[in-house]
Amino acid sequence: MDSWILKGVKHLVNEPTSVNITSPTQVKIKVTHLMLTDFDEVLYNGGIDISYPKIPGRAAVGIVMEAGESCYGVEKGTRVYFEPTRPCGECLPCKSGKPKECATVMTAGKDFDGFMRDFVVCEYNEVAPLPDSVSDIDALCIETIGIAENIYDKLNLSAGQRVAIIGGDFSGNIIAQVLQYHKVIPIIIDNNPYNLENAKNCGIYYAFAGDDDLEGNLNSATSGNLCDACVYCASSRLPLSLAPRLVGYGKTIVLSCQSEINASLSARDVLNKNLQVFGVSQAYEYTDAVINMLVHNAVNVSQFDKEILTDYNPPALLAKKSSATVKKNKMTILKMVL
Repeated sequence: MDSWILKGVKHLVNEPTSVNITSPTQVKIKVTHLMLTDFDEVLYNGGIDISYPKIPGRAAVGIVMEAGESCYGVEKGTRVYFEPTRPCGECLPCKSGKPKECATVMTAGKDFDGFMRDFVVCEYNEVAPLPDSVSDIDALCIETIGIAENIYDKLNLSAGQRVAIIGGDFSGNIIAQVLQYHKVIPIIIDNNPYNLENAKNCGIYYAFAGDDDLEGNLNSATSGNLCDACVYCASSRLPLSLAPRLVGYGKTIVLSCQSEINASLSARDVLNKNLQVFGVSQAYEYTDAVINMLVHNAVNVSQFDKEILTDYNPPALLAKKSSATVKKNKMTILKMVL
């Protein structure tokens, strides 16, 4: 049974292993679909410090093959989404019986083994059952949608306020759709014509190139007031220095998504406009809310190109994904069951 193990930077090997349930609260799950993410790419290239060996794979769905007698709401044959984050169990909230308030949330592929393998044994509450109306492909987007929801909650904006989103790729597009779902007005900035066109196909009215016309376009879209917030998607490869130019005095910049690019934000720009800056990189405790959004068709992922592979070589795919020429809005999905 395949199990892809990252043993060092760009050293991903397949070491078949077998796993079995060892407690009544565990489930054994056959991984059916796994999406390669920007996070997997950064891990593969050594952009994040981790303890090797580690199994990558952050976005996956599967089918329960075995369930212990104390598993509730999950039984054999249940289609599930793997939770990519878990409470650490060591911080004060965790030790006080409040894991939902965990201060050091762990992430699949970094802090514990991910899902790039044929079978996973885990606790039954570390997966979420999927309703029939949520497809496997849609389910692979749950964390990205959850990150967008996390951003929306933290920004605490009102309907009609405007948010610039630097980067219109897969993540940026979904962030824009979620903000629009909450009646906040997204303005996507991207230099890829495909991303700009795709944003409009997904119902995003404002989508501008980051060129010499950007200032005029932004002034027109905001009636000269600039934006109330800016979300910078690190995977966009656009300069981070653009972000402070897009927001008004006393507003907020959110840094999101994973990238190997080590960009800097000018302290002068932040201080001159008295800006608040924070990062959002996970969607811990958002899964149920996102599944409900998908049931109600709040986000459209059908517009994204999809590469669904039944014959694949993960190291080669992750190396290819690192290329600047690869369209970041394409979903690369490993179909692990025929």
